[in-house]
Amino acid sequence: MKAQRTALLAASLVPVILLTGCTLGDTGDRSRPTTNTTLSFAAPRQVAATTGLTALAGKKIYLDPGHNAVDSPALQKQVPTGRGGTKDCNTTGTAGNDGFPEHTFNWDVAYRLYQILKAEGAQVAFSRPDDASLGPCVDVRAETANKWGADVALSIHADGATPSGHGFHVNLSSPPLNTVQQSVDPRYAQDMRDAMVAAGFTPANYIGSNGLYPRADLTGLNLSTVPTVLVECGNMKNAADEAVLNSAAGQQRIAQALANGLAAFLAG
Repeated sequence: MKAQRTALLAASLVPVILLTGCTLGDTGDRSRPTTNTTLSFAAPRQVAATTGLTALAGKKIYLDPGHNAVDSPALQKQVPTGRGGTKDCNTTGTAGNDGFPEHTFNWDVAYRLYQILKAEGAQVAFSRPDDASLGPCVDVRAETANKWGADVALSIHADGATPSGHGFHVNLSSPPLNTVQQSVDPRYAQDMRDAMVAAGFTPANYIGSNGLYPRADLTGLNLSTVPTVLVECGNMKNAADEAVLNSAAGQQRIAQALANGLAAFLAG
């Protein structure tokens, strides 16, 4: 199945993908929320569980299945954070209690989402070619989306928090470093949050507020000049979340919710 998916991607993804871009997310310190008074967010609004997807047609959508499939010393290379510091190039991410790797979850959901987006006429680029090889660093992934001129970029992840932590959260760069992060990403984050709630997913009870988490430490978000958020789709260490994240039905529900959120944002 993975080989088939890789072949399909190679045959159908837009040329920009060169299959050398990196994921936008990274392993920042999730224990320290960003205090920021320049952004304000509304509580989740009630929207239909299935959103019209016509706004996706013709849009350039950059999908980043977070992390990396291969552990390598190359991942310890230091890259800029966008705020004057550095951090590791990338990691392989966390894993569920049963050993299911986050990087594989990220890839599987991204591929399901890709199928939905392509069916609606979107142009889709991926940050890495498959879930078997060494991918690029987080800063390169952001740079690839920027240079392609993506209408929107989405980084897909799952968290590895304390087992009592339940639910999803949407990350965005804060304090904002450019106009897009100041005026566009907050709306994008809210649209994505609302779509996840409408699909029956619960905002995190252990981090952020109302499913939103502004933070300063994610290189890919900080370096992005196109609309970009990172969705932690659930907590792989929580038994209830893990059951959803590690099932084909759950992954499809998440992919559909993400497509709905993208469509809502792109519809304006």
